[in-house]
Amino acid sequence: MLNLNSTIDLNFKQFFRWWKKELNFLLPEKIKHLLNEQQGIIVISPKGNQLILTYHYNELIEHLVTLDREARTFNIQSLYDKDERLVKVPVILRLSGQDAIQKILSLPIAAKENLNQVVTYELDRYTPFKAEQVYFAVKLLPAINEPGQLSVMIVLTTKELLDGLYEDVKALGIAPLFVDYEGLPNNIENTDYNYNLLPEKLRQKTARLPQLIHYGLISLCCLLLLSVIAMPIWFEYQTVERLRLKATSLEKDAKKVKVMQSSIDAVIDETNLLIKEKNATPGVLLMLTTLSTLIKDDTWLSYAQYSDGHLQIQGESTTASTLIALLEESELFVNARFASPVTQDSISKLERFQITVDVAKEKGTTSDQK
Repeated sequence: MLNLNSTIDLNFKQFFRWWKKELNFLLPEKIKHLLNEQQGIIVISPKGNQLILTYHYNELIEHLVTLDREARTFNIQSLYDKDERLVKVPVILRLSGQDAIQKILSLPIAAKENLNQVVTYELDRYTPFKAEQVYFAVKLLPAINEPGQLSVMIVLTTKELLDGLYEDVKALGIAPLFVDYEGLPNNIENTDYNYNLLPEKLRQKTARLPQLIHYGLISLCCLLLLSVIAMPIWFEYQTVERLRLKATSLEKDAKKVKVMQSSIDAVIDETNLLIKEKNATPGVLLMLTTLSTLIKDDTWLSYAQYSDGHLQIQGESTTASTLIALLEESELFVNARFASPVTQDSISKLERFQITVDVAKEKGTTSDQK
């Protein structure tokens, strides 16, 4: 049954190692050889009073040399001179079942954070040795455990035995990377679950400067990669932003032009309306000229008013009744009529009249042509 209360360990270092391993699996062998300087391992196996050196690479196990532990004339450099592939290969001291023992323990899961300390306190319960007599290492096992329990394996060897082996190996000019047990060999390519029987004082000291340079170069490559990805996006963003600002400015100008165009259209409409109104009726000068032509010398006007297409005239004439016919003969005047009864002046004996006539639109004007 799925336990939702279990703690999830996020080990990013382990994840990146797994990712590197998977990528390395996809590479062709020739490229792997070019990228990987360390190909294989040299294993030193003690057997009685002898040290057996073998070369391990993939499935290949090649015997190199067998030495007496008391021999002090041999140096590892002689092997490097004969075989260049061994120069950068790590060396491992691997103990046999006669030199080390192993034991599987079941511990409370609370001991996971301080496994070495817990085992140190309880070592004399699990083994016939005390903690000050041995070198030991603890390795977590991926086995399925009961709830609240975890399985671990302890591998130990006596200090006297390992110190003696280390001195013999060191006399050969070799500094082993780690010491493990042949019943539980380490995987050199997967360092996450490796253990080391060597005490801290005897382990190889890793130089910090190469690591710093290595991590610095990786960081620089990541920064360059991010720059290659981000810079085009940034430049595109800047271009789009400039275009957006320019479009906003042009939009404001377009709105101003549109307002000005609306004002101009309004002025044009008003002007056309005035022109239309002006052209709708003849000019006053034309009306006066026409009246002067139509009215005879026996008639004169004392009053004339033009408004809303209607012309009203007043005056005296010998025969006022004939004026209606005269005005109707003109194309400029229509619907001529007396506005009031005709009367006779008692002194001049002339007929007084008041006539209203509609003024027709002048033919041939600009509005007609349109």
